[in-house]
Amino acid sequence: MYDFFLGGKDNFAADREAAEQAVAANPGILDAVRANRAFLARTVGHLAARAGIRQFLDIGTGVPTANNTHEVAQRAAPSSRVAYVDNDPVVLAYSRALLTSTPEGAAAYIDADLRNVDEIREAAAATLDFDRPVGLIMAAILQYIPDADDPYAIVARLLDGLAPGSHLVVSHPASDIQASEVAESMQRYNQRAAEPATPRTHTEVTRFFDGLSLLDPGIVQIPHWRPEPGTPPGDDIFMWGGVGAKT
Repeated sequence: MYDFFLGGKDNFAADREAAEQAVAANPGILDAVRANRAFLARTVGHLAARAGIRQFLDIGTGVPTANNTHEVAQRAAPSSRVAYVDNDPVVLAYSRALLTSTPEGAAAYIDADLRNVDEIREAAAATLDFDRPVGLIMAAILQYIPDADDPYAIVARLLDGLAPGSHLVVSHPASDIQASEVAESMQRYNQRAAEPATPRTHTEVTRFFDGLSLLDPGIVQIPHWRPEPGTPPGDDIFMWGGVGAKT
């Protein structure tokens, strides 16, 4: 579905049908998905080009499409190393087939659930050096962890295993932007989706960054995070996002 939303070709008829149903249930999802991809590219580009990050752990990567994390990072620093994590075998099959690293860097693919922090860390250690800073990318994934599974504890455990100088990138659907419309559309979406989503407020999303130093401009609607010149305002995008540094 994600690939279809972004105009890619690596999707099936069932994906396209489900995506069309999702758009019918939530018309804003298409713009949000595209804004989220642009946010990913800007944040990874910043970490690689300006923060000196050379390692990335991207959890919930989805089917490869344009401007994947390792492509953005390796454009700035060819030696960048990226470990992708997903629990969808189709995603992993496409990743292995479509994503190739620069000779100087690395791109690895891990089959694991976000909830299994120890498993992720153990597998990623084959590609990443956890004694050095890591960019932890959690773009549009934490909404699939319900409150009952304590997503804050999961993020905290992941961060605990990262060296000082590491950064966290989060984007997350908002429940307090166009609140009534989002609540209604999310309800319709969840009736059709295999993985129900939990949108969260600005305060709830900010909580993922507890103990970190937020980079300017803080937690904002994702088009507002250091936009490129000429970028549309995106005031109707119902997603919060930000970047924090571990000191």
